[in-house]
Amino acid sequence: MDAILGVLNIMAITLVLLYGVGAFVLPGRVECVMRWCGAALALGQVGAAGYLWSVDWRFAADVVLVALPPLLAAVAFAPPMGGGAAWRRPAAAMAALLHGYAIVSPPAPPYVVDALLMPVALAVGTGLAWLWQHRIGDRLRRGVRVAVAAGVVIGLVLAGVVAGSVASRLPDAANMAEHGAVDNGGGANAGHGGHGGTDISTLTGPRDREPDVRYTLTARVGRVRLVSGETIDAWTYDGTLPGPELRVHQGDLVEVTLVNADIPAGVTIHWHGLDVPNAEDGVAGLTQDAVPPGGQHVYRFVAEQVGTFWYHSHQQSAEQVRRGLFGVIVVEPPTPADVDLAVPAHAWDGDRGRSTALSVTGGTPSTGVTRHAVPPGSRVRLRLVNADNQPRAYAVTGVPFRVAAIDGTELSEPTELTEHQLLVGGGGRYDIVFTMPPSAVRIALTRDDNTDSDTTPTLLVSPDGSGEARPVAEGPVLDPIGYGSPADTGFGPDSTFDRTFTVLLGETITFYNGHFGQRPTINGSVYPNTPAFAVRQGELVKVDFLNRSFEDHPMHLHGHHMLVLSRNGESTTGSPWWTDTLNVAPGERYEVAFRADNPGLWMDHCHNLEHAADGMTMHLTYEGYHTPYEVGSATGNQPE
Repeated sequence: MDAILGVLNIMAITLVLLYGVGAFVLPGRVECVMRWCGAALALGQVGAAGYLWSVDWRFAADVVLVALPPLLAAVAFAPPMGGGAAWRRPAAAMAALLHGYAIVSPPAPPYVVDALLMPVALAVGTGLAWLWQHRIGDRLRRGVRVAVAAGVVIGLVLAGVVAGSVASRLPDAANMAEHGAVDNGGGANAGHGGHGGTDISTLTGPRDREPDVRYTLTARVGRVRLVSGETIDAWTYDGTLPGPELRVHQGDLVEVTLVNADIPAGVTIHWHGLDVPNAEDGVAGLTQDAVPPGGQHVYRFVAEQVGTFWYHSHQQSAEQVRRGLFGVIVVEPPTPADVDLAVPAHAWDGDRGRSTALSVTGGTPSTGVTRHAVPPGSRVRLRLVNADNQPRAYAVTGVPFRVAAIDGTELSEPTELTEHQLLVGGGGRYDIVFTMPPSAVRIALTRDDNTDSDTTPTLLVSPDGSGEARPVAEGPVLDPIGYGSPADTGFGPDSTFDRTFTVLLGETITFYNGHFGQRPTINGSVYPNTPAFAVRQGELVKVDFLNRSFEDHPMHLHGHHMLVLSRNGESTTGSPWWTDTLNVAPGERYEVAFRADNPGLWMDHCHNLEHAADGMTMHLTYEGYHTPYEVGSATGNQPE
């Protein structure tokens, strides 16, 4: 899919050069040849659009409705060898430019306005170009004509740059739940989050009894030396990388006091994957204000879910997580394994460059081999946490194992695997279990899209904590869609859904907050012009994710877990696959569903935090709730 989209972009740019330049500067015979080349390109683009359509209409809708009409117009208007009418050259050039723009900077659905504007822009642009070329231009000497034309073009470009930059700047203060559009998903009007109703700051965990577990985490600036020798200029919780591992039991009332010692921009804690009450979610500007230097904030929630989760700052999260403000939180089952180890992976910016390191249950990370002693015969559970933006693949060598859980949810009757690889998306977690053999077991990264470093961090588990493991066996990658056995979920593909939403993941060239560049998009737009998905409490919601960009997007819905129904049209056949961070690779389509059973206002964003910082963010808004907080440079709240 990404290859097809890349071909479309290349062909569109080539066509612009053929018709946009060739129509004015080349001899008639050469131009005629170029016209036929352009026609061949057009035929290729029609074929590519047809392929996209055959996969899913939503992949091709913008191309067919907006980009193809000016493409066909460019081919039709290009003058024949004899020269043709005077208007044909500027018309062909303008149509080619409009086509190239529509391909490189795709419009937002439903595309009606863009489709209607295309012929208007073509007519106006052609008329102005013809008027210049055949009326005004004829009265000026060639040198003056070129100078004036260049000045006009440069002036228009500069005016467009200034206007685009100014219009894209985010306000100094704004309600984060206010979007350019509200999508009701085909259901009844559920209003607009952020106005009236219940104040989400009241949706807290219990405040009327003593907590079962108390922690205090202090965020501070510091330098940390990894086991492998790299020195990190870090931002930490309690001076460690990662932050302290928090262990609680199901049903515990957990209290965590966050203290900000000296993080300049403020800090929060978001409980990634834990479906806590809305006010405890830790998103600066949505569920709380960022905690300034010298301040503190208390979180309280009941740990109702058993599983592997992680916590991290949601204030300037792209930078703060990268620099170390994260840690693992585990809600332990009633009967734990004999040996239970959390193994977070993260790419660190150190004095030797950027490289990935593994740590084990609160230990200091290492970019080399981390060794751990485990008695033979022990029941072992390893909790693999990808605390980064992009996917990682792990190979388990030396023992048969099972994947017991994905994103903190146990799988139904997982089967035994041998030398399989596990692909864990950004922000995701896989729990594996095995019985410790008398020989060493090796867990090594075989793919890491978060760094270009050639280091291969490895966890080596052996009876005495020493020895060597056999070479990494890069076997097949586990596909969760058919792994394990089916079990009851309460709803599924055949259910009647109250609302159905489409999330089209793409990219465009545009301004964002005053800066120009290529930006990832949701439904053709960047925040705050992305849609807000409006729901009512208790409704059953279906979401279709389609990725027509060139990058992976790990989509993270706060406060809820999504049940995967299908991928690329293939229904799940194994264990129910629940996820809070679904990695959608280029060209992939997923159908997921969830019950709207945790009221409030929730972030729903790409957990490649660099993408979220570029506007790849939207919200799930429940009817009848509003936030008292604001985001923007004047508020001190900058969640992404």
